[in-house]
Amino acid sequence: MNFISPSIFAVYKPKGPTSHDVVDEIRKLTGVQKVGHAGTLDPLASGVLVMAVGREATKRLDTLKNNDKEYRAVIELGATSATDDKEGPVNKHIVARRPRLDDIQKILSSLTGNIKQTPPAYSAVHVAGERAYKLARQKKDVILAPRSVEIKSIKLVRYEWPELEIKVITGPGVYIRALARDIGERLGVGGYLKELERTRVGDYTLEKTVKIEDI
Repeated sequence: MNFISPSIFAVYKPKGPTSHDVVDEIRKLTGVQKVGHAGTLDPLASGVLVMAVGREATKRLDTLKNNDKEYRAVIELGATSATDDKEGPVNKHIVARRPRLDDIQKILSSLTGNIKQTPPAYSAVHVAGERAYKLARQKKDVILAPRSVEIKSIKLVRYEWPELEIKVITGPGVYIRALARDIGERLGVGGYLKELERTRVGDYTLEKTVKIEDI
């Protein structure tokens, strides 16, 4: 691939590396220091990561970050996690009654649209000049204010207790880990994000991605 043209392209980020790891790899491959991405993916997540190489391309990142994002998420019900994903530690809950399908549909509907969402304690949100996840790792209390975000749609794909699989389309700033937590909380059984794949950012779909090892 010629990384100067196009200077904006999508890679498929596998599970494991951080989004910053991918930026570093692209820097090495291109010899260009000015490299950025449009929306972080956690190490445990995979999927579409839009990259920009060069000063002019990275100037367009703010616009790209505001594009719709689409995800496939698997939520583990009946448990909670300190990180809101399977990195844990995970605490199992005693569930007296498993949620019915109509219970789940009602909760998904209630979380669609313009909502208030509290970011995970283990997130990159700044608290008094420090990253929240750094404070959380130091066992300090992390109090984050709810933020206004837009969840454009949530489609139920599969429900086989304790797993719930959904397809989500969001605006900017949505934490799918927080959505998984909130779904479990509203169902009264707890929940955390077990698996996440980002399938689209704007017009960049999985089919338009390249693998880092193929670059």
